[in-house]
Amino acid sequence: MTSQENNADAQINNSLDPSTFVYPELSNSSIVKIEFCDRCRWLHRATWVQTELFLTFPPPIITSIALIPLNADDTAGRFRVWLSVPGWEGPVLMWDRKVEGGFPELKVLKQRIRDKIQPGKSLGHSDKAQTKPEA
Repeated sequence: MTSQENNADAQINNSLDPSTFVYPELSNSSIVKIEFCDRCRWLHRATWVQTELFLTFPPPIITSIALIPLNADDTAGRFRVWLSVPGWEGPVLMWDRKVEGGFPELKVLKQRIRDKIQPGKSLGHSDKAQTKPEA
């Protein structure tokens, strides 16, 4: 390898030179989008859901979870979770607070997402049926 080739290779891989950085393409990735009403102060709830989903479905299963704050009259009270997977026609609505009558219980949301992207995956204690303790 010539010194010119070494210099070119070093420039391509220079982690401190922004001109060599490559934008992360997500076109072949599973992506979740969480829309939430910013006026309702639901940022913390949205970030909690985001964290839980990343812990359950780490990259490369889900590669991106976008938080989309909304602040308009027609989006007041909105909390929606969307799932987009390569090869699908478009995003699928996994949860809508107004349609479902409340916020998602994480167990249910994780099961819905799992059923779409990893049907055979065990969710551990989230898959076990609730049992009442005997008196």
